[in-house]
Amino acid sequence: MAFIKKQLIASVIEEERTQARDCESLVSELENPSPMARRWAARDLADCQNASSALISRLSREDDRSVREVIFSSLTCLGDAVAVAGLVECLRSEDALLRNESIEVMKQLPDEVAPIMRGLLADPDADVRVFAVNILESLCHPDVEPWLVDVIKHDENVNVCATALDLLVEVSSKSSEEPLKFLKIRFPDEPYIQFAVDLALKRLIEN
Repeated sequence: MAFIKKQLIASVIEEERTQARDCESLVSELENPSPMARRWAARDLADCQNASSALISRLSREDDRSVREVIFSSLTCLGDAVAVAGLVECLRSEDALLRNESIEVMKQLPDEVAPIMRGLLADPDADVRVFAVNILESLCHPDVEPWLVDVIKHDENVNVCATALDLLVEVSSKSSEEPLKFLKIRFPDEPYIQFAVDLALKRLIEN
């Protein structure tokens, strides 16, 4: 019985895997009731140049975790402006897992995310600004420190500044010294800001 069951499963997999694999058919397969079929389609769409829009659309409705992971993987491979814009919209979702997964993908796209980073750091939503700083944590880009300095100089939200400060402690150079001192003046009644700035300044001196 177990052998027959395995044969049936293999047959189903092969049937779902051998559906038409042109890009238009793959987009249609994203609506297939079978998570396995949607997974295969999402994976193969990584090779379709204009598939980001369809993948983003499916992402907002996908309730299967494994399919969602493959969609994110394909969006990472595509990495175009449509994919990045869709990931930014995910940062506004009430779904914490979707937000966190989007952040992780954006961390892997430094060249694509860098042009929109200033916009993210100036977003009207403070939560989005915090997420943008979180993305900077792994974004290997030469402007990370200047972006963080700009945040602690101008952002009015203490949580955003505290998040930026946490990262700036790790990456700051001598050019950050005066902005760090100014941050203490901006938030004189915030114990964490006072502590973290002192720590950052101490590290600057030691280095």
